[in-house]
Amino acid sequence: MIVCEPAAMSTAVVMDPPRDDSNLQSSCVTGDSIASLDEVTMDSTANESSEEESAGEREAETGANTELTNNPTDIPTEWPTHTQTVSAQRPDSLSLAVAKPDLWTSSGDGEVKLRMGESGFASEPPLTVDQMFKTAVERFGSYTALGWKEGEQTKTINYQEYYQACRTAAKSFLKLGLERYHGVGILGFNSAEWFISDIAAILAGGFAVGIYTTNSPDACQYVAENCKANIIVVENHKQLQKILQVQDKLPHLKAIIQYKDALKEKRPNLYTWAEFMELGRDEPDTKLDDIIAIQKPNQCCTLIYTSGTTGQPKGVMLSHDNLTWTAFAVGRYVRLAEATKSQEMVVSYLPLSHIAAQMVDIWVTMKVGGATYFAQPDALKGSLVNTMREVRPTAFMGVPRVWEKMQEKMKSVGAKSSTVRRKVAVWAKGVGLQTNLSKMNQNGAMARTPMNYRLAKKLVFKKVRKALGLDRCTKCYTGAAPITKDTLEFFLSLDIPVYELYGMSESTGPHTISLPDAFRLTSVGKLIPGCETKINNPDEEGNGEICFWGRHVFMGYLNQADKTEDALDAEGWLHSGDLGKHDDNGFLFITGRIKELIITAGGENIPPVPIEDAVKEAVPLVSNAMLIGDKRKFLAMLLTIKCQVNGDTGAPEDELMPEAIELCRKLGSNATRVSEIAGGRDPVIHAAIQEGINRVNEKATSNAQRIQKWTILNQDFSIPGGELGPTMKLKRPVVMKMYKEQVENFYKEVVTPSTPDNSMPPK
Repeated sequence: MIVCEPAAMSTAVVMDPPRDDSNLQSSCVTGDSIASLDEVTMDSTANESSEEESAGEREAETGANTELTNNPTDIPTEWPTHTQTVSAQRPDSLSLAVAKPDLWTSSGDGEVKLRMGESGFASEPPLTVDQMFKTAVERFGSYTALGWKEGEQTKTINYQEYYQACRTAAKSFLKLGLERYHGVGILGFNSAEWFISDIAAILAGGFAVGIYTTNSPDACQYVAENCKANIIVVENHKQLQKILQVQDKLPHLKAIIQYKDALKEKRPNLYTWAEFMELGRDEPDTKLDDIIAIQKPNQCCTLIYTSGTTGQPKGVMLSHDNLTWTAFAVGRYVRLAEATKSQEMVVSYLPLSHIAAQMVDIWVTMKVGGATYFAQPDALKGSLVNTMREVRPTAFMGVPRVWEKMQEKMKSVGAKSSTVRRKVAVWAKGVGLQTNLSKMNQNGAMARTPMNYRLAKKLVFKKVRKALGLDRCTKCYTGAAPITKDTLEFFLSLDIPVYELYGMSESTGPHTISLPDAFRLTSVGKLIPGCETKINNPDEEGNGEICFWGRHVFMGYLNQADKTEDALDAEGWLHSGDLGKHDDNGFLFITGRIKELIITAGGENIPPVPIEDAVKEAVPLVSNAMLIGDKRKFLAMLLTIKCQVNGDTGAPEDELMPEAIELCRKLGSNATRVSEIAGGRDPVIHAAIQEGINRVNEKATSNAQRIQKWTILNQDFSIPGGELGPTMKLKRPVVMKMYKEQVENFYKEVVTPSTPDNSMPPK
């Protein structure tokens, strides 16, 4: 096992890692040795953990026999920073005997010890955001940094202009009264103004605070008050109204800025973007430079608010080093090209209030001098593909629902093709899947590319990639929620490998990442160098809670010491709340979530996601599935049907999707609406779903894991409906509350069938 010693560049407290090497993986790689990355043992997972749920809900501390070896050492250092910061090595034990609260803080003005390493990625000199940005300007000043459409025209700014705009905005924030360690809330769709506001808030000594655009006025108020927001930046009149409704309850608020559209009304302390930028344009640089000069890498600069699935959202405090080191480590590990060699292009469209979008769109791209182009606000309602075709990104990140929507659309279009085209597509997909699975199993190194694959690529794959705007894209990623094997295989069959990554808001985004020469279907990849994973309390199959260590681990939850202590144990390990295991090659697989585990009345622990995914695969009509059964005598399931979505509101409609209608026809049903199917109204569809569930039940490992009852709900789950979070993650407690009556109906007449043939009819 490789031990990363403390950096010879900072005052460090050394804590050696746990000696339970079978359950702990570390990665120490020198900054230059990219070629050796494949030889390093790492672990990772493909989706982002439900960071909004308390990571501290774990069954027990480690049962491993570990010793605490605490070897403090003082090593003087000089950083390229204005002030000294201290660093810490990861612990040898999860014992609670020695608490190290200096690894975390819940105070906005607090500082933490950085988890430095002596060599490899973990030893990279810490930087503030300003230092990283200035380096990017020095190296890539004339390269395009941001691009967007205004009407039919594409506008761009380069890195030099980008940095100057951020400085001007920072001076404007200071003139409006932004105080140190107070928030700048940003409420709107992705844009240059969003990025500039975010970075300017950091430069000016405040906190950058993204607010979900789907938040209610009350939810906006909670975040703004929690971070003591002095300023809120909104996109348009619609978002402005949310803030105006709660303005009287925000004692720290001094100004509001609207960055899109003309103001519909004049109010004191309400500014257009142009007016706002003018405020700081002629201000002297002295005050801003003084504030930048006292910033340290181990101080908070950004707050990411969890989506509050299980209560009020928590403010995840991220330091300068969290952002700048993670950007460095990710860019280097996934081998992104620097702009001086070949500029990377990304499309920004995922919610920037989420760490995944911020890390990819702002920080990693800045680190390598890439260009970020902004999609239109209606990207997820259909316009994204147009932006993709225009920009032709070299890297693309999509949450699972984005990939699923693409899959559904392509299947729908394919169904209308001629017989010959369909036959060619089926043949090509067979070749594509077989070839790519072989490549995967050989870690990307095939001796010879088969002739039929080269032909399929020319006839089908190249055209598909071009149609999706992915013809230049070598890195397609998915994260933030679980993705089904069916969707991964669908794109793999089209020669578009979708690589899973995994992490949390609390780990500044990614912890494990899949690579073209190191991925496995349904695995979330391997560990980012410089980080470590511990599988806590593993069972006989190696499943245990996934714990993180590294410079990407957050500082703490703002003003919530108790919640911070739930997430970070006494030795600084971040407990994810996710269950997982490693295979023999070091690939990490997520097997469940502690809080989602269903414990039946008989005491059996059942992870719901694999069963839910199996049902969706067995019954293509099903859009969402949620397994019920905690403290119950048997399992039941809530199902929704694939339907059209309102383009303006994102709300599900009654009309079925074309793909769903076609499936109904094949089954012998004339249904065109959800209301014709829900509640068992269509006997043909009911029988087909039961047949699919029977097939899933046949593969169950025990009677307790069989689905005994199910029902189809009247509408699909959605963000506006409240069942899904901003990243399309299922909000299980909310669904349980919303559909309490249907759930209780499952258990009114308690019959315990012993075989799938004896399954109960839906209520």
